[in-house]
Amino acid sequence: MSPTTSTRTDYEVVIGLEVHAQLLTRSKMFCGCSTTFGSEPNTQVCPICLGMPGVLPVINRRAVEFAIRLGLAVGSRIAEVSRFARKNYFYPDLPKGYQISQYELPLCEGGGIDIVVDGAPTKRVGLTRVHMEEDAGKNLHDQGDGASHLDLNRAGTPLLEIVSQPDLRSSDEAVAYLKALRELVVYLEICDGNMDEGSFRCDANVSIRPRGDAAFGTRAELKNINSFRFVKRAIEYEVDRQIHVVEGGGRVVQETRLFDSQREVTVSMRSKEDAHDYRYFPDPDLVPLAVPEAWIAEIRSTLPELPDQRRARFAAEYGIPAYDAVVLTGTRELADYFEETIRQGAKPKAAANWIMSELLALVNADGIPIKACRVRPQALAALLSSIERGTISGKIGKTIFEDMYRTGVDPEAVIESKGLLQVSDVDALTAVIDHVLAESPKELAQYRAGKDKLFGFFVGQVMKRTEGKANPGRVNELLKARLARS
Repeated sequence: MSPTTSTRTDYEVVIGLEVHAQLLTRSKMFCGCSTTFGSEPNTQVCPICLGMPGVLPVINRRAVEFAIRLGLAVGSRIAEVSRFARKNYFYPDLPKGYQISQYELPLCEGGGIDIVVDGAPTKRVGLTRVHMEEDAGKNLHDQGDGASHLDLNRAGTPLLEIVSQPDLRSSDEAVAYLKALRELVVYLEICDGNMDEGSFRCDANVSIRPRGDAAFGTRAELKNINSFRFVKRAIEYEVDRQIHVVEGGGRVVQETRLFDSQREVTVSMRSKEDAHDYRYFPDPDLVPLAVPEAWIAEIRSTLPELPDQRRARFAAEYGIPAYDAVVLTGTRELADYFEETIRQGAKPKAAANWIMSELLALVNADGIPIKACRVRPQALAALLSSIERGTISGKIGKTIFEDMYRTGVDPEAVIESKGLLQVSDVDALTAVIDHVLAESPKELAQYRAGKDKLFGFFVGQVMKRTEGKANPGRVNELLKARLARS
C-alpha cells in the first residue's frame, strides 16, 4: 500500500500521542488493593474497584505526588485545584460503567518534551495536559474454552495520561518522543516503563493534510500500541492508508483503529467518540483536589538530575563524546554505575568504554538490570587500574571481567588464582624473543631484507609463547631493540 514518493511528499503527516503510564504505587488509585502484576485473576479486587453500589473512593496521595513530579519535570503548570470526573461508557472490563478520570480541570497543563531525530536540531513537542485516571480491567479471549473471561485485577490501577500537542510530523519523531518520555518517567521512578506488561502504552492520533495547509485533516486513533517498533509501523501504514483513501477520491473518517502486529495493518474497531459522547461530569464522590504550593515546592526539591541535564554534564565534566553520554544515561541506574566507577578511581573514558562494551553486552544478553550485576563499580575500577598499571593486559582483562561477572569475585582474586599476571620482566621477555627469532630463521631473513610487516609476526609469536601474558608495549620495545642489533 506504499504510495509513490511524489505522492507522499504532497502531504504532511500530523501526529499527536496519548501515552498511558502506570504509576509505581503499591495500591490502586482509589482503594487499598495491590497493584502487583501477574497475580491470579480477580484476587486483587474489593467492593470499590468492583464498582459495588454505595462504596466511596479515596484519592491515592502517592499517585498525586508522582503526577506532580512528572508535571514539574516537563515544565507543566500545576493546578492549585483540579477535579476528577466520570467518563461514562459501557464495556465489560469497566465494572462501574464509568471511568474516573480528569477532564475540565486536569492536574498538569502545558510543558513539553525535547526530541532529536537523525542529528536534526532539537525539537520541542508541546504537551496539552498530564492528568490522572484509573485503569480498566482486562478481557481475556484466548483461554481455549470458547468463552471470554474478565480479570479485574488491573481495574483501578493508577495511570497518568500524557497528551501531546499535534506537533509530531513523522513516525520517527513519534518514536523519539515516546523514548524520551519513557526514559523520563523511569528516571523519575514513577513508572517502570515496561511496555510488554502494558505499564507504558500509547494511542496515536494520525491524520494527513495537503502540504502547506493550516487546517488539520480528519484523524484516526490507533489504540494501545505497546512497542516502539509497532508504533512506527502502525503510523506508517496508517499514513499510507489515508493517502490512498484521499487519492482514490474517498474521505478519511474519524474512527478508532487497532494495529494488527501479525499482518502489520490497522483495522477499524469503532467510530471515534468525541468528548460529549462520554457525558463527562464531576464525580460527586470526590471533592476537588487542592495542591498546596508548599507541597509542590517539596516535591520539586526531590527531583533527580534529569536525563538531558545529565548527558550535558557527563560530556562537559568527564570529557566523553556525546554518543557515550547518551548511552551512559540511558537509565538512571547505568548513569549512577558509571559515576560510581569514576569515584572509585577509574578514568572516565576507560570506564565508559568498558561499561558500554563489556558490561552492557553481558547484562543485555542475560536480560538483567544493572543493579543485579555482580561486578560492582569498585571492582570494575580495580580491574581498570590493573590494566593501566600493566599488571594485566587489556585482552586478559576481558577474560577476567567475564569471570567477575559470573562469580562476583574481585579481579585480584581471579588474577592470582589463574596466574594471569602480565609478564613485564626484561630478562624473561628477552629470553622468549631470542627463542622466537632462533626458531624463525626464514622470517628473520625476510625481515632483514626489508619485509617490515613481519614485525607483527614476531610479536604474535612472543604473545603466543607467553599465553598472552606478555606486556605488549614492553615486547614491542625489546623486539625493536633486538632486531636492530641483529
